[in-house]
Amino acid sequence: MSDRVTFVGHSTVRLELGGTTLLTDPLTRGRFLHTFRQVPPVGPETTAEVDAVLASHLHMDHLDFGSMRALGREIEVVVPAGGARVVRRRGYRRATELRPGESARVGAVEITATDADHDGRRWPLGRAVEALGFLLRTDAASVYFAGDTDLFEGMAVLGDIDVALLPIGGWGSHGGDREGHLNPERAAEATALIRPRIVVPIHWGTYLRAGLARSRPELLTDPPRRLVEEVARRAPEVEVRVLSPGESLELS
Repeated sequence: MSDRVTFVGHSTVRLELGGTTLLTDPLTRGRFLHTFRQVPPVGPETTAEVDAVLASHLHMDHLDFGSMRALGREIEVVVPAGGARVVRRRGYRRATELRPGESARVGAVEITATDADHDGRRWPLGRAVEALGFLLRTDAASVYFAGDTDLFEGMAVLGDIDVALLPIGGWGSHGGDREGHLNPERAAEATALIRPRIVVPIHWGTYLRAGLARSRPELLTDPPRRLVEEVARRAPEVEVRVLSPGESLELS
């Protein structure tokens, strides 16, 4: 089986690495709160035979328990330190907490938590919990999943990265242009710091608040175009692979 990265949508990515399958920041429903999926629904193959979930932080659009039902209560869930109690209260007993720099192993994949610049608590009343990124390594591949983050200098010392999964947008009218988030321009700066072989944009083109699909349709299409332009200017040696929700990248 070849290694594969599938952009499911928003910050949800299915990673098949060395025979191990991980699902990041699960949000697969057609609707959450007042926000609607604007692309085709997620098929059952997305949640089939998943070995573990990686939750970068506890926001409802990154750790959605309605979406988690398809994975079963025995799934292993990797969360930031302080997040296990939220997961266990919902019946998921296999919760592993990590702090930046700490590692865990799931099958063939070594998972190392990295810093992230984002408020990761469970809103509206959750305790303060920091957000994480995840650096995933096997003998054959390395993938950096940034989760939700703003730009930070530590990105420059992540090491040799094959694929960087960087957020570039959002689901509100701000389109990611606010503190604690990467927009396309800051994601291009992050690309220049990390210097991966390939960058794949995530956290775009999937969900919008009610009414925005009609009034601001460009929010679904402009972010990757802006990223391609900015990476060509700031880090031209890096390949940008824009995947629409549901599309995959085969890693050789």
